Formats: sequence, C-alpha cells, structure tokens
Amino acid sequence: MLQLLFAVAFSAAPLTLYVPPMRSLNPFVEAVEMFAREAAVYTRQAFPQLRLGVRRILAVASARLGL
Repeated sequence: MLQLLFAVAFSAAPLTLYVPPMRSLNPFVEAVEMFAREAAVYTRQAFPQLRLGVRRILAVASARLGL
C-alpha cells in the first residue's frame, strides 16, 4: 500500500508544474480577458466581410452552374 501511495505521489508531482502559482494567476486572467476583448472586436469587423466573401463565391459558383 505504501508503494502505491509513493507511485501516485511521484506521478502527480510533475503535474503541479502546469498549475500557475496564485500570485501569477491574476495577471494571467487579465491577459486572457484582454485577448478576448480584442478578439471580439476583430470578430465583429471580420464576420460581415467573411459573409460577403462567401456570398460572392457562391454567387459565382451558382452562375457558372446555371442554378
């Protein structure tokens, strides 16, 4: 049983490297929020242009196919 405990403990120890410490978690969350805000602005601008481009491609394709 002690061997199992050590095996679990030592296999889980490297996983703690992926979890940031609490003092650096807040700046990380702020950076993610800022990225999300900037991405939302870009998405609002790019989405109508993307729809227009797809509409033009489909219009050309349907005209060539005679639909």
